[in-house]
Amino acid sequence: MTFDPDDLAPAISRATRALIEQQRGDGHWVFELEADATIPSEYVLLRHYLGEPDDLELERRIGVYLRRIQGEHGGWPLFHGGAFDISATVKAYFCLKMIGDDPHAAHMVRARAAIVARGGLLRANVFTRILLAQFGELSWNDVPTIPVELILLPRWFPIHLSRMSYWARTVMVPLLVLAALKVRARNPRGVRISELLLPSDRLPPKPPTHQKRSWAMFFNGLDRVLKVVEPFWPRTLRQRAIDRCRSFVTERLNGEDGLGAIYPAMANAVMMYDALGDPPDHPERAIARRALDKLLVVRADEAYCQPCVSPVWDTALVAHTLMETGDKNAVAAVRRALDWLAPLQEREVKGDWAGRRPLLRPGGWAFQYRNAHYPDLDDTAVVVMAMDRARRDFAADHAYDDAIDRGIEWTAGMQSANGGWAAFDVDNTDLYLNNIPFADHGALLDPPTADVSARCIGMLAQLGEPADSARMKAAIGYLEREQMADGSWFGRWGVNYIYGTWSALCALNAAGVPPTASVVAKAVDWLVAIQNADGGWGEDCDSYKLDYRGYEPAPSNASQTAWALLGLMAAGHVDHPATARGIAYLQKMQDESGLWAQDAYTGGGFPRVFYLRYHGYPKFFPLWALARYRNLKRTNTRRVAHGM
Repeated sequence: MTFDPDDLAPAISRATRALIEQQRGDGHWVFELEADATIPSEYVLLRHYLGEPDDLELERRIGVYLRRIQGEHGGWPLFHGGAFDISATVKAYFCLKMIGDDPHAAHMVRARAAIVARGGLLRANVFTRILLAQFGELSWNDVPTIPVELILLPRWFPIHLSRMSYWARTVMVPLLVLAALKVRARNPRGVRISELLLPSDRLPPKPPTHQKRSWAMFFNGLDRVLKVVEPFWPRTLRQRAIDRCRSFVTERLNGEDGLGAIYPAMANAVMMYDALGDPPDHPERAIARRALDKLLVVRADEAYCQPCVSPVWDTALVAHTLMETGDKNAVAAVRRALDWLAPLQEREVKGDWAGRRPLLRPGGWAFQYRNAHYPDLDDTAVVVMAMDRARRDFAADHAYDDAIDRGIEWTAGMQSANGGWAAFDVDNTDLYLNNIPFADHGALLDPPTADVSARCIGMLAQLGEPADSARMKAAIGYLEREQMADGSWFGRWGVNYIYGTWSALCALNAAGVPPTASVVAKAVDWLVAIQNADGGWGEDCDSYKLDYRGYEPAPSNASQTAWALLGLMAAGHVDHPATARGIAYLQKMQDESGLWAQDAYTGGGFPRVFYLRYHGYPKFFPLWALARYRNLKRTNTRRVAHGM
């Protein structure tokens, strides 16, 4: 199968036009970011926890959404078409009953039967059990003890907040206060779900499969001790710890973008202020509460709550995509986008990351509109590469030079000891912490990952970092060590091995590793081997399971096909038959809008626990792949000059 590059012009032009039309007035893009039933259910239950005035129309629309995404198994999955998840199902059932769904309705009967068949409420995860304890459905003895005094421990202590990830920190600190005060939900409608409480719920929950038996036994024993001694804790010490938690949250409140700019932390902050006696009009509580409503997506007949928003990520990736098209209208759109991004660079606040890098100047970008304490390496690398590419491709002036330099400085300074980069922290690798009872999600830490490291390598290489510099050699060595036996790379923040492999191949290409190198050739062989018969690529979230033994076929989708194609082209295989088949698939799947549709969840939140559907991914990644293919075929170039 062969293509005349000019045959792709209509498809590229239509998609480019459609994407530019979605640019916001101030120059940025932001697309919906959808998770599972958990967040919208929690949002409704939060309103009833606080005893807020009824909003029956909003509840009706959220109910429509939840009923639509209920699975054939009777419960709610963590991703489109996924298996039953008991925690998501318990929350969705509780939410629907709270808003008035008849427990005898068919969808409620199916959900209840599915929950009961899997053991009832205590089989849910820790966060769900905490919510149920707040509503009086479970005892606080049914959840792990997390003493608020934890915040007073010195940094050298083996269990310390600084040893945990940013998301764990921001979620846990207000939760420490809630667990200490044990305030009961107001629940003005008096809705209960006692029908889900089984005799088996008096048995201890099953230990998470990721935890090591010896560590789990130790921490579970410690939990039993804490439950005995907690009532005797000195009151002055407890109050001091509560005050410290409040100060931590207030310092990082982040305006109407919310604590940590993620829903669980934001919701806990509101409940913390409420538990401390602050009225709804108290400035800190009020601003924390307004932040939550900004996450709502409200349509004509349904609504849901996003876990966070992704404007910096979306805008930077669209900028790369439009630069690839070379469209004359893209120049102005990209310049407006970069002008919007530039002032969002954090240059003043030394966030939590400075605990390990106190002398490093700030210089990163966050994922959200604002999150000064928690910029991330992935967004920073992608923004810097876009700014650098703009000044090269568009012969732009030097408006972004200082922002680029500060971004490079911060990124380079955040390299971990093993040569890789994490998303938010440095050397956040105390793996034993994933065995504490609170960490049944197995995602308490933020260690270096192949995908984020690849982006940082690509950025440094694009900006001229020599391949034989000490930090680059360490980084490439890390990436090579992370390659799986089959040639792929694990994708922490995107699903999964296709995402990781695309990221790594782009980085190796930018760093000058030749296509003939075994590390590249093995990855290419893997991508070619897993291509579907329709020419596309697909992989679902089940690839994160602990007993994963190799690629399992999944239906093709637009964004993962684009990643595979960009990876193959970065490895010098623009003329490979698999590449041509993938391009044909994208052409065929382009819809009347000029873009691509996709239900698949291809974003990673926490492996095995929380996944994301980036509504923007099928809008810009396929265009990026088509435009790059056309450009490489025109120039017969085998190597891409930039890091993505």
